[in-house]
Amino acid sequence: MFPFGGASGPRLHGSEHGGDLAAARRLFPDAAEPFVDLSTGINPNPYPLPRLPAEIFARLPDSAAVERLADAAATAYGAPSATFVAAAPGTQILLPLVCGLVRPSRAAILTPSYSEHARAAALAGHVVAEVGDLGAVGDANLVVVTNPNNPDGRLFAKGDLLELAKTLKARGGVLAVDEAFMDVGPGGASLAPEIARGNIVVLRSFGKFFGLGGLRLGFALAAPPLATRLSVLLGPWAVSGPALAVGAAALADRDWIENTRRCLAAAAARLDAILNGAGLDIVGGTTLFRLTRTPAAHALFHHLGCAGILTRAFSDHAEWLRFGLPAAEPDWQRLQIAMAEFRDSR
Repeated sequence: MFPFGGASGPRLHGSEHGGDLAAARRLFPDAAEPFVDLSTGINPNPYPLPRLPAEIFARLPDSAAVERLADAAATAYGAPSATFVAAAPGTQILLPLVCGLVRPSRAAILTPSYSEHARAAALAGHVVAEVGDLGAVGDANLVVVTNPNNPDGRLFAKGDLLELAKTLKARGGVLAVDEAFMDVGPGGASLAPEIARGNIVVLRSFGKFFGLGGLRLGFALAAPPLATRLSVLLGPWAVSGPALAVGAAALADRDWIENTRRCLAAAAARLDAILNGAGLDIVGGTTLFRLTRTPAAHALFHHLGCAGILTRAFSDHAEWLRFGLPAAEPDWQRLQIAMAEFRDSR
């Protein structure tokens, strides 16, 4: 998926993902500052960083810190144990490595979804087919599913995914499930407790729910032979000392996690009211983002951009516009005013 644009409309040149404020400022040079960035699905109110000793920055990460993080991740995500966890500097770097667990063959990517999955599969040597449902994966040996899906929040039934994994295992295939937004998904939907089956890899993003995308931390959860293989491919010191410390603390902070889930649900409901009030059709999402559909998506993207509010649009779905959550009350007020102005101008 690409930012909204083309020959007839605005485009965030050089960016295929949200969050590129430098590109937004080039596109909207007269916009009000500071920009309200609603173009990502990252929690706008991040986990409070603990005080870190200076030696964490001065020394190479040690194995004990890696083990503490793996233990915390296994507990938080429901993996059987820390031996099922491979930590990485973000799930982005894991994608081609996971795709490389299967010899080059045919890969099926469930779409519309995160565009990097298809690119990573192609980098790993696969012939990539983008399909719309699980029944269309055919004879693929690698299947990549995002659950909950981005950008529409679509959920795949756990039973259906496990049946697909069973089919793939019979021919030496792998099911990769990107659960970047499962922190706000329904209870019991994650495949993390099922990874001992041997051919399921679950990707979990730390930065989105905890609001610390810049920390660059993510995990592959898989049976020990696969998790070990991925860790070896990543090499030593793959995760920085600060990321190890912050990740271990945050993943163990159950009070913050539960309170944040409640706060995100309330914020998403508030966002729904603003979007509905402007006449937008909400067609999906999670409590970290909402996907809307409107014939006026082009005009609304431009209107909001000129008001210093960046949203996420899609060149391959011209009627879609995705909204993340504002961070603070002034941002909410700017969004509400801008949406009301757009509604009244139509």
